[in-house]
Amino acid sequence: MSEPSTMPVETRPDRSLLERLPPALHDINDRLARSFAAAGHELYLVGGVVRDLLLGRPVTDLDYATSAHPEETRCLGEEAGAESIYTVGEAFGTIGLVFAGVTVEITTYRTEWYPTLDRRPAVRFGDSLLEDLARRDFTVNAMAVHAVTGELIDPYGGQLDLERRLLRAVGDPFERFREDPLRILRAARFAAQLGFEVEAQTRLAMQELASELQRVSVERIALELNRLLVAPEPDRGLELMRQTRLLPVVLPELVPLAEDPGDRRHKDIWRHTLQVVRQSPPRLAVRWAALLHDAAKPMTRTIDEQGEVHFFGHELKGAELARKVLRRLRQEKALIERVAQLVELHLRPAAYDETWTDSAVRRLMVEAGDLLEDLLDLVAADVTSARAWRRREARARIERLRAHIRRLEEEAALAQIKSPLDGHELMAIFGLPPGRWIAEVKNYLRDLVIEGQLAPGDKETARVLAERWVAEHPEIIERGQQARR
Repeated sequence: MSEPSTMPVETRPDRSLLERLPPALHDINDRLARSFAAAGHELYLVGGVVRDLLLGRPVTDLDYATSAHPEETRCLGEEAGAESIYTVGEAFGTIGLVFAGVTVEITTYRTEWYPTLDRRPAVRFGDSLLEDLARRDFTVNAMAVHAVTGELIDPYGGQLDLERRLLRAVGDPFERFREDPLRILRAARFAAQLGFEVEAQTRLAMQELASELQRVSVERIALELNRLLVAPEPDRGLELMRQTRLLPVVLPELVPLAEDPGDRRHKDIWRHTLQVVRQSPPRLAVRWAALLHDAAKPMTRTIDEQGEVHFFGHELKGAELARKVLRRLRQEKALIERVAQLVELHLRPAAYDETWTDSAVRRLMVEAGDLLEDLLDLVAADVTSARAWRRREARARIERLRAHIRRLEEEAALAQIKSPLDGHELMAIFGLPPGRWIAEVKNYLRDLVIEGQLAPGDKETARVLAERWVAEHPEIIERGQQARR
């Protein structure tokens, strides 16, 4: 278990960690540091900002802990030049500041205690930074950097755990998780984000206290799942959830998939699903669809007389299941429908071959609508065969479909480009009857539009150019006059 270090706190007089901040954030830090120091208050960068600075990961916003109380923080933030201030979290000691689009949150040192099993902890202000760090979840998030001196405060060995790529609860993991059970799911999310393993005692506490997540609001759980899914290693987080028995509590609809025994006639559906999630682009709808695309296979499995395994209709059942899961998690309606439609359509592009006509591809394009790019990316990720030649064939098939779609889109775009002058206008200009000559002039003008030499609606310029071109091609007039005769 992690206990406060008895070693002296490391000091960085050269402000090396602060110098790693991007220029805009470095400037904001300096302004806040001067403001708080002048008022006699401590100010420390804390949590994920410090962790990411040490890891060399991108930092886009700033989080601080301070000895100042919220009303003082508001005033000091204004002095530092904050453009706007929000106080939604003031009851919990947090003041939000915005500097040129950069969000900064400053929280008064605090401690928390949990007198009941309510979902929300009771909060009180603390007296010191160390007291504040003691209430944080994992050692890698329980470090701080002095905003002025760059001094690194690491009482629980967070730096060493970063080097070990290890997630370890601060103090007793059972106490940390009982305080706020969402931390159990956050462990899986951080594993997915950072690619870290979970320390043995922390992992044991996750497993034994998994049921405690039942007292966490579904909205908080959904937010953590979304963050986990778009992380660099979502499969790591999902597998950790399975191993620590979080799935029955958080995603019970996936338990049949995760526990499916499978057989030698068909690939392991859970392993396949994890690989598809990992291979898909980190867009939320695509990642949810990747997770749920085969979730209905256990309930649709059949074996024919030849011993072949089939999952007839699993895409339709899967779409229903996707709606059920995401509605229970109170996700946004647009996301629910997008994921359900991706699951329902995910088999269609995989069936593409050289026999597909233009009309068949257009039908897919119309049915998919604005889902098309997500759908193609999902299908491309849904290739996990152990045989390299099969993976190559599947990738080539999707690329041929993409090329087919591009050709049809280009043709459709060209078809919409027209001559600024229609046939009636050309007949009026040249005093000639209908005939093939009209198409020749319109094609000439359309080509100029395509090449950018003529604006689509510039009728006056089109008239001048048409007259000049016809004068240079007397045979056009001759064909028009023959049409009159």
